[in-house]
Amino acid sequence: MLNIQNLHATIGDNQILKGLDLKLEAGKVHVIMGPNGAGKSTLSKAIVGHYDVKVNEGTIDYKGQNILELSAEERALEGIFMSFQNPVEVAGVNNAYFLRTALNAKLKHEGKEELNAAEFLRLMREELTKLGMKTDMISRS
Repeated sequence: MLNIQNLHATIGDNQILKGLDLKLEAGKVHVIMGPNGAGKSTLSKAIVGHYDVKVNEGTIDYKGQNILELSAEERALEGIFMSFQNPVEVAGVNNAYFLRTALNAKLKHEGKEELNAAEFLRLMREELTKLGMKTDMISRS
């Protein structure tokens, strides 16, 4: 699913990744651990196409496509993006609206029909129930 070969990446003048090879298989849980400065954040930023990181050499293949050829926005539409533990709150935008907008962007990219608010809320309730989560999570901002 994700295959990284000989990845060299810099931030500014600092060479951070020097020939990294990594293969992650679908359906498995993977953890990337290491001390501060080992390159974990640089690797994540290289994968998502963050502007701070310049990839100088190597490939990042996702589902058979070298995603280094894609913009950060195109990668996000393919499902490759960074999600933060404590994201910045956008005043007046609740979780359900934010998630529906993100899902509809992905559906549109895939040539599928977008969900209206009622369809999305029904889907959200189903998915939250499957995960054993409270359905009031939808209405939180």
